[in-house]
Amino acid sequence: MATEQDIQDLLARLDEERAALLDGLNGMPEAAAEARPPDAVHGEDGWSVKEQVAHLAEMESTYRAWVQRAIVEREPDLAHGTVPDSVAYRLEDAERVSVRAHRDELEAQRLRTLAVLDALSLSEFERTARSQFGTLSVLQLLRSLYRHDRMHRAQMHGLTSDFRPNWGPEGEPDQRRRV
Repeated sequence: MATEQDIQDLLARLDEERAALLDGLNGMPEAAAEARPPDAVHGEDGWSVKEQVAHLAEMESTYRAWVQRAIVEREPDLAHGTVPDSVAYRLEDAERVSVRAHRDELEAQRLRTLAVLDALSLSEFERTARSQFGTLSVLQLLRSLYRHDRMHRAQMHGLTSDFRPNWGPEGEPDQRRRV
């Protein structure tokens, strides 16, 4: 059973990782935020900072939708039928949005997430859902949210993260949508 301490630890890590990520955006020139790594062109490793931040905003909304489905459905399959809330802009529009607007959207998305978490009971953190990574509790899903921030923060700075999702033999999908 999730404890109050588990939830406090989760909230602290969510805050710590997001603050570090946002701090990395402070003073970043627009051109630097739009540059893509020259050697890494496959999947998320080839994204610009702006694309990574837009992805994080979209995924924050998706994580909330996953949590809400796990609360109301019996062990839902998160790969199907999840409809996230809207975001201010889509990933394919990331380059057209200022670094400041990206920061603002991440902050707004996190406030929405914290409101959802504040309304959860301890037992709801134990509800489960099926994901591409196996059956996870709401608490485990939310732990992967701050790890996701950490992974993209490392990528934004050209580093290899200590967290890498296990995508399986087909590799990481490129989630950019082309228009």
